[in-house]
Amino acid sequence: MAYMFIFGCFLLLGVASSLAARTGYRGRVCDRSDGYEVPAAVKADPALRQRANSLVAFWCTGAAALSFAPLVPVGSVILSDGGKSVSTWGLAVLALYGLAVVVIGAYPFEKIKHLGDPSRR
Repeated sequence: MAYMFIFGCFLLLGVASSLAARTGYRGRVCDRSDGYEVPAAVKADPALRQRANSLVAFWCTGAAALSFAPLVPVGSVILSDGGKSVSTWGLAVLALYGLAVVVIGAYPFEKIKHLGDPSRR
């Protein structure tokens, strides 16, 4: 049951990251209906809007690729019907890996918050 939960979490993370990357590739990160909360300075400047779109597209594509990768080994454990298991250290590594993927996916949104600040460019 725990392996199904882990599989579902990585799958959900991959889908969410893919949708965010799609928003970036379509250039709609700053749109109020399709995009995300961005500072007014980023919405007003076309160069900053382009930078925000490219940040989200690049980093969320990476996060999606990284989150789909563990689906193969976790899926093989699920399909083995109890013939395989993951040690406690393996679960700890998966948890740290998942945390790293979340940090990679969250990076562009934190960076966008500081794009409009002239002292931080």
